[in-house]
Amino acid sequence: MPEVSNRSQTVPLSPFRKLIPLADRARANGKHIYHLNIGQPDIKTPPAAVEKFRRLPWEILDYSPSNGIDSYREALRNYYARFDVDLGADEIMVTTGGSEAILFFMLACLDPGDEIIVPEPFYANYNGYAHIADVRVVPITCHIEDGFALPSADKFAGKITERTKAIVITNPNNPTGACYTRDELERMSEIVKDHDLFLCVDEVYREFSYDAPLQSILQLPGLEDHAIVIDSVSKRYSATGARVGALVCRNLSVRESVDRYAKLRLSPPGLGQRLSELMLEDDGPYLAGVKEDYGNRRDVVYRRLQGMPGVFATQPGGAFYLFARFPISDSEDFCRWLLEEFEYKGSTVMLSPGPGFYATPGLGNAECRIAYVLNVDDLESAMDCLEEALRIYPGRTEGSSVAVADLSRDLG
Repeated sequence: MPEVSNRSQTVPLSPFRKLIPLADRARANGKHIYHLNIGQPDIKTPPAAVEKFRRLPWEILDYSPSNGIDSYREALRNYYARFDVDLGADEIMVTTGGSEAILFFMLACLDPGDEIIVPEPFYANYNGYAHIADVRVVPITCHIEDGFALPSADKFAGKITERTKAIVITNPNNPTGACYTRDELERMSEIVKDHDLFLCVDEVYREFSYDAPLQSILQLPGLEDHAIVIDSVSKRYSATGARVGALVCRNLSVRESVDRYAKLRLSPPGLGQRLSELMLEDDGPYLAGVKEDYGNRRDVVYRRLQGMPGVFATQPGGAFYLFARFPISDSEDFCRWLLEEFEYKGSTVMLSPGPGFYATPGLGNAECRIAYVLNVDDLESAMDCLEEALRIYPGRTEGSSVAVADLSRDLG
């Protein structure tokens, strides 16, 4: 029998989805699962946009241009202008979700064997796309004790080699919820200019910065040749199935390289772009309400974790994730146990184990990511489950202290 590729067998598994077979079995056995493992919001996609979308007249679902529908890219240009970012529509490349934008960035800007420096913990699928592109992820570790702040410039400089081509960050961060200050971004700006690197910033959670307005990397001067932004409508408008993202860049050479890949895959989703363009219309009240809702959800989860013995967490400043340390030694086993062996009032909770968000072996074994994407009542019930689970889990580490710190930082 012909053998499949080694690449397909060694690509890292998604930490958000690899436990799904266990969840499916638990659900089939009648157990209710609170899904806090993946960023799938329960908030409605903008109803007014959905209603307009249903009434769109079309007879043929044709290809769109490889870089996206002109009117949608123009609408995106106006969207970025809200953040005092002046772009031309041709500096926006529409992609099949933010995921394709990440892959296009790696394929267009790096050769096999090149390196990207990524602060860890990081969005776990960076590992997978780097594997596909034959790019090496060089981690630089951030620490929960200081709110996952970016390390010093010297530590970044110490990771740079002749194969380093880019620094990649997510702001606000997934999985930690950290928001990076302007000072931190300016520090990154100086590093990439000094070493002639790309700075790729994943800003898909841009609208969800709770304590201060987000600083976009596109707002900083002098990065025209260096800055690449990854964007998506998935989380902003609770439209994960639209599969519409964007790669935003002022560097013409990068855009031309990306366009070669974009033409090979023909076009991004046409229906998704039409919906996305409608979602951009008069979206201010919708986004304000969603941000307030997520802020309340954050407060519920953080408050409940404060009351759980042995748990250590920092209050996230953005996105809709919280990365916490638990009194356990094997988060993979804990998350498996929650689905296979634990039940509280007919329910359990599904989390994402920490190791999948690191590139450094051995890190994250006591940590899990919580996606606070459920309504506050469901979150309260989910935290009831989690609190009881931590109380009776056979693998609980003894002697853990009660240590939850509010290390939210001045984001001004």
